[in-house]
Order: sequence, then C-alpha cells, then structure tokens
Amino acid sequence: MKHGKKYVDSAKLVDRSKLYDSTEALELVCQTAKAKFDETVELHVRLGVDSRHADQQVRGAVVLPNGTGKKVRVCVFAKGAEADAATAAGAEIVGAEDLVAKIQGEGFMDFDVCIAAPNMMGLVGRLGKILGPRGLMPSPKAGTVTPDVARAVNEAKAGKIEYRLDKTNIIHCPIGKASFGAEKLYENYAALIDAIIKAKPAAAKGQYIRSCAVASTMGVGIKINPNKVLQNAE
Repeated sequence: MKHGKKYVDSAKLVDRSKLYDSTEALELVCQTAKAKFDETVELHVRLGVDSRHADQQVRGAVVLPNGTGKKVRVCVFAKGAEADAATAAGAEIVGAEDLVAKIQGEGFMDFDVCIAAPNMMGLVGRLGKILGPRGLMPSPKAGTVTPDVARAVNEAKAGKIEYRLDKTNIIHCPIGKASFGAEKLYENYAALIDAIIKAKPAAAKGQYIRSCAVASTMGVGIKINPNKVLQNAE
C-alpha cells in the first residue's frame, strides 16, 4: 500500500518495534497528526477474553473528562414530560411512533446517539435491525435506556462514549481530537482504560490487556506497553 508524503514523514517519528509509555504515545500521536483537518484520536485495545462467550463480554459507557471534540446529535424516544425534558436538555430529535415511522419509512438516520425511556422499548424494538448494526440501539447497560432521559442527553453531549468488544476481542473508541494535546488526551485515555479494567469479566483468565495502540485518523499506529497501561491507570 502506497502512503502519502505526510504519512511517510510521520512514520519516521515512530519506532514500530517499540512499546511506548502511554504519555509518550499520546505526545507522538499529536505530533504525527498532520492532516489539514483536526484528526480524531482512537484507542484500540485487544483483550484476553473470548467474545463468543456471554460471561466474557466487555461492554459499558464512560464520560470522557474532556469530551470527544465532536458535536453529538442526540435522538430520544419519549412521550409527555420525558419528551419535554429531553428537548429542554438539548436533544435534537424527540419522538415516539412518528419517529419510528420516519426511521423505518424514510431511512432517517441523522443522529449519533439514541436514547429511550423504558416505556418506549416496545416501539424501539421494531428498529433493532436498523439501529443494531450501526451500534445505535439503546441499551440499559450503556445507560441509553433510562427513565432520566434528560441526564442521558446531558451525558451524551458532555462526551459519553460506549465501549464494547468486536468479534476479534478488540475495543475501538475515540478519545478526542489531536488538537486537545497530550495532557487532555491522556485524561480521556485514562478514564476509558480505567473503565475497561473495572469491567473485566470474572471468567477472564491470563493477561487481560493483551495489546494497546493509539492512532489519529490519518496517522500512524503507536503501540503502548500493555503492562504500563495497567500501571498508569491504577
């Protein structure tokens, strides 16, 4: 695969054989983000679990101290007072049967986060095949099925992200923008790593965090020492 000049220049700054301390890796990821736009920085963590087993699932949500740097469009399924509370909290889209019909009939998907009041899940369940594959299906575990929809909207706007294992036992999550700088990115990184460590399943055996890396949208992957990951987060 042929890379552009900026990528090649950035790659020269990174030792691919080295496992970096987390702070050093985040400083490097800021230095290597050279695109004309503000690149998103992502964390990729491979865990020593087997996602095929229900008792080894790792999933949850955490509010990043410095947010994600992205304007989040929130969709809420609610009626009555709960709908009013969601609108007051800043939700861009609020509805019930009308919203379900719009998503099913018109393919409306102009939102980033989906929240539902518990009494709406009978309706929202109809959208499982649409929202599920996009990672937008509300769930109690992620805090997106809740009677306190206003709080959920506020958390989403403040930078709450959901983390979950993929089929290859890796968690992929944004931890901010390159413009945040290493210090703010580290605060977000530490919050996410801490949440992942606390979510360790009782059935997990051996080394929990197998590998860890950070990368900007157009930048180079930078490996973090998995042993130092644990030390820095404790």
